[in-house]
Amino acid sequence: MMGNWWRVFGRERAAEPAAARPAAPNPELTVETLSSHATVPCDEIAERFFRFILNQPVSAGDTPNKVREQAILQRLRDQCESGRFDIRSLPRMPTVLPQLMRAMKNDKLSGAQLADLIKRDPVLVGEVMRVTGSVTYRTAHPIGSLQHAVVLLGQIGLRHVVTSYVMKPILMASAGMSGQIVGQRLWDHAERCAHAAVYLSKGQCDAFESYLLALVGYSGLGAAARLLDRELQNTELPASSPAFIDDCVQLAAQLTVQAGQHWELPPAVQEALVEHGQHGSAALMLPMSRVLHVAQRLAMYQLLSEQGLLDRDSGVGDDPIATFPPQLVARCRQDLRQSFDTVTPP
Repeated sequence: MMGNWWRVFGRERAAEPAAARPAAPNPELTVETLSSHATVPCDEIAERFFRFILNQPVSAGDTPNKVREQAILQRLRDQCESGRFDIRSLPRMPTVLPQLMRAMKNDKLSGAQLADLIKRDPVLVGEVMRVTGSVTYRTAHPIGSLQHAVVLLGQIGLRHVVTSYVMKPILMASAGMSGQIVGQRLWDHAERCAHAAVYLSKGQCDAFESYLLALVGYSGLGAAARLLDRELQNTELPASSPAFIDDCVQLAAQLTVQAGQHWELPPAVQEALVEHGQHGSAALMLPMSRVLHVAQRLAMYQLLSEQGLLDRDSGVGDDPIATFPPQLVARCRQDLRQSFDTVTPP
């Protein structure tokens, strides 16, 4: 199952020009390899990541302005808590998407039936035809219809095309001075997180729902960043404290739950978002929540190392729910590196 999934998902990457491809795979990343390098605590990694995503100073500095921070946080709470956030400010998912996601979980549905659903969204039609028209999918006979394209993609490939087509513009859609920067960073992390979630979901939970969950897991951060940008009124908040960053992330988690409801995501995905946002890592019980937590951490390591904000060979710090075997975590990190790492090893 895993091999088939990534053979489908990796096809377009394999078809990229040589200059755009990631560097050749590095020597295998193993538990022993990681143990020989410095280990960075998970909390520190998370803080670095959230500062990077929120476009905040990378260090707390010596003199955080705690009075100003508390004033800003209170205004953010006034806008976010108790359902006061205007959910209509978030982009809506295409109306066809909930029906299409339900349909794609039905193995008995024919290509013609899926094509009929996709036809309701002309932009999605164009995306499906674009992907199947790539060099990777080129066949002996031209693709003459949407139904032919759907069959060629298969359900797994179609799920990937649909969710990527929907989620990337949603995460990228933003307002304010730093919106485009935040949106791109969110998408970059979401791609890596979804990749890791599928890898880790085998034997744990539904792979497609894990993939979708990982794509939306930090969607509230975009909304929080926009609100923060508005509060700062085009000025920087110097030396923001770890507590300030943590409070912003907690507010973002509430917005993520509201977004999941707004987008009518599958019930299992919404349940995992609620648990992930409310209970903290030590209390996660749902397998899908645990997959999300570990996938997010591994995606943080990968993205930060690509940005030069973390030693790419640093070890994974202790985590209260990192119940996955160390060998599996190491293999997942290696898979992320081979798929996304563009840094040439020294």
